[in-house]
Amino acid sequence: MTVSTLACLSHHPTVEASDTTARTSLRLLAMLDVLSSTPARAKRLAPFSSARLGPSPDGPLTHFASSRGEKGRPATVDRQARSGLTERICEYQDLGRVSYGRAWGLQREIVRRRKAGDIPDRLLFVEHPHVVSMGRNAKEKNVLVPREVFEKKGIDYWETDRGGDVTYHGPGQIVGYPILDLRDWKRDVLAFVRALEQVMVDTMAEFGISAGRVPGATGIWAGPAKLGAIGVHISRWVTSHGFALNVSTDLSYFGYIVPCGLTRPVTSMEHLLGSPPPQEDVKRALVRNFGAVFERTMREL
Repeated sequence: MTVSTLACLSHHPTVEASDTTARTSLRLLAMLDVLSSTPARAKRLAPFSSARLGPSPDGPLTHFASSRGEKGRPATVDRQARSGLTERICEYQDLGRVSYGRAWGLQREIVRRRKAGDIPDRLLFVEHPHVVSMGRNAKEKNVLVPREVFEKKGIDYWETDRGGDVTYHGPGQIVGYPILDLRDWKRDVLAFVRALEQVMVDTMAEFGISAGRVPGATGIWAGPAKLGAIGVHISRWVTSHGFALNVSTDLSYFGYIVPCGLTRPVTSMEHLLGSPPPQEDVKRALVRNFGAVFERTMREL
């Protein structure tokens, strides 16, 4: 009999697991202060550092067993996973400005095709119109204004299946949605989150911005201020949702919420540099660093 379980790591990623192997993993996680029955907090990420990925000082990264093993996977995907010589492709696509609902629907379709082995990994870039999204762990108290204010200000509102609390997306922000099969990379949720952080950290370094991590929080930070956020959903090891990087974002919109449930300031590349870098340059750097961190050959659609 298959058992379906949801577990939230840190308070950002959301993972779906199933089968007896997942139950074994969750029992192990309980020893690490992660409860298998309700969304819970996991081990902290590495402290503020721009160092490459490595073991967390708070303990080993958590591994989840695959919910299905390798049975039923398309032969082409199995060959790619087994062969160190096979070129691993990640297609990327810039969709421009897209509503949150439309982007979420597109993600679900791509996730379905990725699970079926019909397509390789995919990285989507979008820019959303003003929108506030709530993660699975979101608390209403972190929305500081009545819903009517959002309507008057033209701010859309969505409740989602990603991990984390409340956040804002809007013009001037680069949102990246990686749809990866982690069975072809690492079956390690925290490693995936830290890798996304590393992509943004390395990208900021190319623009002369020193960014890194802080204990107990996901995303990237420049000093005390949050520069990039992460909230992901993982089902049968295929990822969706992703990261948001403030390039020239109007930061005043974050004043309507407590971003990610943390009472800390937010910042942008424009604020740190004095002028906004071209978004196309930032996206090219993100693609380059994504390919390097995840060991993928990036191909534009």
